[in-house]
Amino acid sequence: MPLDTTPLLAQLAAIVGDDGLITGDAMSPLATDVYRRLEMPLAVVQPQSVEALQAVVRATAAAGIALSVRGGGASYTDGYVPRDAGQVLVDLSRLNRILSINEEDAFVTVEAGVTWAELKAALDARGLRTPFWGPFSGLLATVGGSVSQNSISHGSGAYGISAESVLSLDVVTADGSLLSTGSAAVGSSPFSRHYGPDLTGLFTGDCGALGIKARVTLALQRQRAAHRPISFAFPDFDHLHEAMRLVSFDRLDESGFALDGALSQGQIARQDRAGAQFGMALSILRSSPSLASGIVQLGKAALSARRDLGSAPYMVHYIVEGVDDGEVKGRLNRMRELLAPLGREIPGTVPAVVRSMPFAPFYNTLGPAGERWVPVHGVLPHSATKPFDKALAAFLAERSAEMKRLGVWTGTMFSVPNASGFLYEIAIYWPDVITDYHRQVVPADYLEKLPKYPESLETRAYVHQLKADLATLYGQFGAIHYQIGKAYPYLDRLSGPAAGLVRSLKAQLDPQGRISPGVLGL
Repeated sequence: MPLDTTPLLAQLAAIVGDDGLITGDAMSPLATDVYRRLEMPLAVVQPQSVEALQAVVRATAAAGIALSVRGGGASYTDGYVPRDAGQVLVDLSRLNRILSINEEDAFVTVEAGVTWAELKAALDARGLRTPFWGPFSGLLATVGGSVSQNSISHGSGAYGISAESVLSLDVVTADGSLLSTGSAAVGSSPFSRHYGPDLTGLFTGDCGALGIKARVTLALQRQRAAHRPISFAFPDFDHLHEAMRLVSFDRLDESGFALDGALSQGQIARQDRAGAQFGMALSILRSSPSLASGIVQLGKAALSARRDLGSAPYMVHYIVEGVDDGEVKGRLNRMRELLAPLGREIPGTVPAVVRSMPFAPFYNTLGPAGERWVPVHGVLPHSATKPFDKALAAFLAERSAEMKRLGVWTGTMFSVPNASGFLYEIAIYWPDVITDYHRQVVPADYLEKLPKYPESLETRAYVHQLKADLATLYGQFGAIHYQIGKAYPYLDRLSGPAAGLVRSLKAQLDPQGRISPGVLGL
């Protein structure tokens, strides 16, 4: 007989309130990620306190019901979408309080559902920031979700991925217990991550498989007083990769990302050429160590400005920070020394726009002509990056005819989250009907202007297989992944002892396998 879930639903409603329990068709946008939906949950619950979250976990445990955990919903690797029907989806969006901004001890503690945009606004008022301060999706992406997913973007050039800014976590385990990490594990304040083995690190990048993050403590620092953007264009991938490797090795940038021509021309708004050239001239003159060197740089840039900036095969964009403008100029000068032999400087308008609006509306969850979108990434050692790029070119060439027939196309974005690794992200676009998720997160006036496509099951199936084949290709070159979810292989790639340790941790923290089943291959 089917399990009678009526008593459980009534119990959950008593815990979170009627407005915190969602059932029926209203669950669809929450149960769908950027890429797709798997199974509809039994219910979506939205606890408003850590104590309510613990009560929800205890109630579902008593009923033998599995949980999936949703942060801001900006992921695309099946991490929070329920694998099996009948699960409860825990949405942490109402767990959104900033609990402590401790400037003296240099940490901030937030509930897991606080968005990066909310945190930035609170810290801006005090001239403070966290070292990593959010992904591009920070309008919706939450601190807890990003820590679970090892996010990168703002601040990653200088400070690495989101996990590297975390000092302590409060995690709800499968029996409803609250586990604290770092110095908080001994009853102290959460001011230090390292006290014995790094328990905090166990729960970063786990995609929610080991427990539900309830509170997150991040390091604090003063905002830098000065910053400037800079961009370069390159004739091919090899020159781009070498340039990004050199800049990262010298640790010169705060944040940086690169795009190939397909993404630059399709996803980034083109700037007015005359205005862009004027802006570039001012940027070069203002940011050079001296007027004389600035004039030399400007002369070189004037030659390249006559070329068609929109035709550059690859472009990299950096935001450079310093305690004052002198430090910024010194860093920019060093970057120009490194990159001038490899490419040409172009107007730094893209990073300037990103800096002024770091958390953009969710336009890019669809393609420039309204296509569906899903990224596939790998982080490669630098020594394997150029061979991978060549193998990818051959891989796509073999499939080009079928991709063209189905209207599938790709673009690539790149980043260097640390000096030893290169993030290579392939964005796949295809014509297909949009989902309830897109209707919820993409601004309605923008959606209205986009072309509409009929459902295409054939193309969707092709894209799903293409994703899997790309993940396999990454693995052949030793790549690892950040946002693992259920989309990337993890457990079956680990060596025997490492896999055994992960299974043992899961068994200790979640013996019935009820938290995020299927994530990490568990």
